[in-house]
Amino acid sequence: MGAWRTAPVEGVVIQRKFAVVVVLAVIAAAGCAKRAQTVKRYALSGKVVSTDVSASQLVVDHKAIPSFMESMIMPYRVKDASSLKSLAQGDEISADVVVQGTDYWLENIRVTKKNTGAKAQALEFRIPQVGDEVPNFALINQSGQRTTLNRYRGKVLLVTFIYTRCPFPDYCPRISGLFAEVNRKMLESPETAGRTHLLSVSFDPAHDTPAVLRKYGAAYVGNSPGKGFGHWEFAVPPKKDELQRMAKFFGLSYEPESGLITHNLSTTVIGPDGRIVRWYHGSDWKPDDIMRDVGQALRPVG
Repeated sequence: MGAWRTAPVEGVVIQRKFAVVVVLAVIAAAGCAKRAQTVKRYALSGKVVSTDVSASQLVVDHKAIPSFMESMIMPYRVKDASSLKSLAQGDEISADVVVQGTDYWLENIRVTKKNTGAKAQALEFRIPQVGDEVPNFALINQSGQRTTLNRYRGKVLLVTFIYTRCPFPDYCPRISGLFAEVNRKMLESPETAGRTHLLSVSFDPAHDTPAVLRKYGAAYVGNSPGKGFGHWEFAVPPKKDELQRMAKFFGLSYEPESGLITHNLSTTVIGPDGRIVRWYHGSDWKPDDIMRDVGQALRPVG
């Protein structure tokens, strides 16, 4: 679950080039004296990306924490969910990261600067959960054809989000490159190819028309041994409210900023029954991780 900062824009939701998997390893190292349950505290300062009161979780875009971890966007558990209700996106905060063994959480959250701009809003950031049934979202693909997610029932569907103008190589181009590798691996097996499908969804409908998506996608599927877009489609929701609902469900944050779009990354593995098998936040997953998820999703039950 990786993250990068793409530009020093005030109050934006962007990620840094470190995986949460690595972070968890660092946390585990920090708590190596687990037997004694040593408690360590580190000072955190950063900006609120989103809150999830129901899950008692706060996502923070924080600065480097000396002797603990690099700067990144990171979800943290809080023990007092009510403390999240007064927070809004863009609020600058300080807090204590408490580490005990391999467990960690935030305490003493304090707002050091309130975001009073027009974009300030309390957010309910949703983390997609394994087993969640995916709604039948509508899309228009690179050929101008309407489709819905239910069309792929019976197959393992991989959904990720991009926008074609993204200039940062560690963001959308990286995700599309990873999908290209997954696509290649799947197409090596006719059986796997016939039971899977890839879908890259744009959150830039004003620019990413079917023609633009087709040109963009051709650069990635052109060298595949399959038949063009038959196994991997590029699409965009036809309406703004559909895009917003889809983004909320899949844990996607996006915000137009100075001609670009700042955003996080979201990739989901959906089983043949239309339920979530795995969700990845970031781009530090590997094609083999996805292939392993796909294999498990295709394995007969019982």
